[in-house]
Amino acid sequence: MTRKPAALIASLALLGALGACATATPYQPKMAGQAASGGFSEVRLEPNRYRVTFAGNTLTSRETVEGYLLYRAAELTVAQGYDSFTIVDRHTDKDSRSYVEPDPLYSPWYGPRFGYWRPAWRYHGGFGWRTWDPFWGDPFFSDRYDVRTVDKFEASAEVAMTRGPKDAADPRSFDARAVMENLGPRIQRPAPPKT
Repeated sequence: MTRKPAALIASLALLGALGACATATPYQPKMAGQAASGGFSEVRLEPNRYRVTFAGNTLTSRETVEGYLLYRAAELTVAQGYDSFTIVDRHTDKDSRSYVEPDPLYSPWYGPRFGYWRPAWRYHGGFGWRTWDPFWGDPFFSDRYDVRTVDKFEASAEVAMTRGPKDAADPRSFDARAVMENLGPRIQRPAPPKT
């Protein structure tokens, strides 16, 4: 294979991977190699007790992560032959990361091969002469940077399942079928694979 087709194929693969990253985590099991990262998982603790987790990617809101967790708890409850569940313990974790990136269009004329050398000069502003120094900076000539903070949410809950109606006196108790009926229209499932 020549270099041009190989570069084209690599570029298309990269664009496909970036395109897959541009969507919020759908309601899906958490597995490696999915188009969008994240999803639900569960661990059985006792015959009627599970720890359920839903992890979203950087485009998935906290509200969506917690809603998908609740939906998964209801779905799992019905699948195990129970009618209602109680959230015994729950946590939502937020992972924030800040990125500082130089403006890709900012390229000083002296170029990177001069290392740490930077010019210093004076210019006349509205209040007289001002000095610009590369290590002290100035809003007029200083380097341009893009600073962004990215949040990811992961929610987990310990769920105790029961048969029969929910405990009406406990606000942490839910009717599994009612939860699925009410949250079902808001659930975004992964797009079917293209053939």
